Amino acid sequence: MLRRLAHEQPDSFAFTPANQAWAEAQISKYPEGRQASAIIPLLWRAQEQEGWLSRPAIEHVAALLNMAYIRALEVATFYFMFQLHPTGSIAHVQVCGTTSCMICGAEDLIQVCKDKIANSAHKLSADGKFTWEEVECLGSCSNAPMAQIGKDYYEDLTAERFAEILDELAEGKVPVPGPQNGRYAAEPLSGLTSLKEFDSGKQRYNASVQLAVEIGDTVKRIDGTEVPLRAPWRGASGTISPSEERAATKAARSAPKAPAAPAAEAPSSPGRKPEGLSEARAGQPDDLKKIKGVGPKLEKLLHSLGFFHFDQVAAWTEEEIAWVDENLEGFKGRVTRDNWVAQAKELADQGN
Repeated sequence: MLRRLAHEQPDSFAFTPANQAWAEAQISKYPEGRQASAIIPLLWRAQEQEGWLSRPAIEHVAALLNMAYIRALEVATFYFMFQLHPTGSIAHVQVCGTTSCMICGAEDLIQVCKDKIANSAHKLSADGKFTWEEVECLGSCSNAPMAQIGKDYYEDLTAERFAEILDELAEGKVPVPGPQNGRYAAEPLSGLTSLKEFDSGKQRYNASVQLAVEIGDTVKRIDGTEVPLRAPWRGASGTISPSEERAATKAARSAPKAPAAPAAEAPSSPGRKPEGLSEARAGQPDDLKKIKGVGPKLEKLLHSLGFFHFDQVAAWTEEEIAWVDENLEGFKGRVTRDNWVAQAKELADQGN
């Protein structure tokens, strides 16, 4: 298939500061003169940030790697995982259309995409929120039919449930991924025939779904702030090799422990902590997950900081926003990035 770049292109592209640091760390994995080996992860990161690969993004990555533009373009156009046209602002939906899914109802899912998104693949929906395509086997045959939305699989789908999922996503919600018919994972529909002593009650969902639920924002673009940057092969100088890092780690573990130094005074957080509550009013907290970007894990963290209601969030000042942004462990910067205050004001006004 001939794959061409979109006719309309943005004027420029730049990684977010965090993604730029991530990209530089990936480049440092390779010896001098071999930086082009990082082409696929950097193109993928650019697509994760923007949703698709524009010409400026491809050229930006090529420049970072000191590659001819045409070489980067060859990679981007060869691999079908790279989207060369704008995708939906919320999600790009990939419906598996290979044998198992097709005989179990994939055509019905494709029709839902045509009805609710656009009549043809890779075309933006009227509201710009979604695009879709049919793809080859995604490897979830026992849970057919299925679709990949964002970073997760939605399995054991019916046309009705698939339509509901798209509606929920359009409303800013993140439907729980995984099997949609009550299955824990990929066990037989008729029930377990072996390993019957397995107890799924230890956690509500299977491992990948459980993690997705805890993250709570699996359809969001990656801007580099999701997890701390880890590049242990760089060391302090940025030139340490993986083998040197392993040797240094082993030596450090076997070295005698030095006396603990007095703890330094922790730097104060920027801004000012908003006034919180010891518990929700009347024991009824608002559903903070209605704020786009807040999942179950973040909601629990907000409760621990004393925030239970939309009007509390809506009243945060610039100083208070700075404090909360800094103290959301693992989610720093989310308040500003997703404009929680404006969202909370709207939800409070609506009486949600």
